[in-house]
Amino acid sequence: MSASRARTAGAAGDAASGADARPAAAAGGAKAPDKRRLILDAAVRVFARQGFHACRVSDIADEAGVAYGLVYHYFASKDEVLDTLFLERWEVMLQLIRDVDAEPLPVREKLGAIASFIIDSYSHDPDLMKVIIVEVTRAANSFGDTHIGTIREAYELIGAIVEKAQTDGYFKPEIEARFAAMAFYGVIEQLLTGWIFDLLPQGEEERQRAKWVVIETVCGGLEVNAVSDGTTAGNTLLR
Repeated sequence: MSASRARTAGAAGDAASGADARPAAAAGGAKAPDKRRLILDAAVRVFARQGFHACRVSDIADEAGVAYGLVYHYFASKDEVLDTLFLERWEVMLQLIRDVDAEPLPVREKLGAIASFIIDSYSHDPDLMKVIIVEVTRAANSFGDTHIGTIREAYELIGAIVEKAQTDGYFKPEIEARFAAMAFYGVIEQLLTGWIFDLLPQGEEERQRAKWVVIETVCGGLEVNAVSDGTTAGNTLLR
C-alpha cells in the first residue's frame, strides 16, 4: 500500500471515530467520557434516523444519555451541532486533498486516493455521511448557503489537480477544470446517495468497484490517451 493510500485509510478511520477529540484522563488514569463528543455522536444517529428538522435537542440529549441542559453547555442550538459535524468532516477531506496533491503521483492515483477516501468514509460511518449529504451539501436551505464557500473549496482543490494535469498534457485542455471537478465529486455523491437510500447494491465488492467506476468515468473522459482496457485499469486501482 502506498503512503497516500495508507494515510487515506487512516484519515477516514480517524475522522469517523472522532479521533480529533480524545477523552480527557480522569483521576487514577481512567478515561473520562468526552461529553461533547458523546453529544456529537448521538446527534449523528438522531439526525440520520429522524432527519435534522424533525428532531429536537431533547432527542439528542436522550440519545446521548445526558441532561438536556448539557447539550446547550456545548452548543448554542442543534444548528450549531450540525455545523460542527459538517465542518469536522469536511476539513478532514480538504486536508486529505491537499496532502494527496502535494505528492508526486500520477493524476489517476491522486483522484483515486480522493475517491477512495470519500467512499471509505461512507463505509466507516454511513450515518455521518448521510447527514452531511442530505442535510448540508444537497440541502436547499440555509446550511447549503452558509457553507457554500467551504463546499466550493473542495471543488477548487480538485479543479487545481485537473488543471495541472491539463497543463502537463495528460488531460484534454478543452474541458473546463472546474466543471471536471464538479463532475468528479458529483459522480461520487450520486453513488453515496444511491447507497444512502438503498437504490444501489452495497457491500465491500460494490464499494471497491465504485472507486474504479468513478476514476474510469471521469479520467476516461478527460485523458488525452484514455485507457481502453477497463479490466486492467480497474485491477490497478483496486490493488
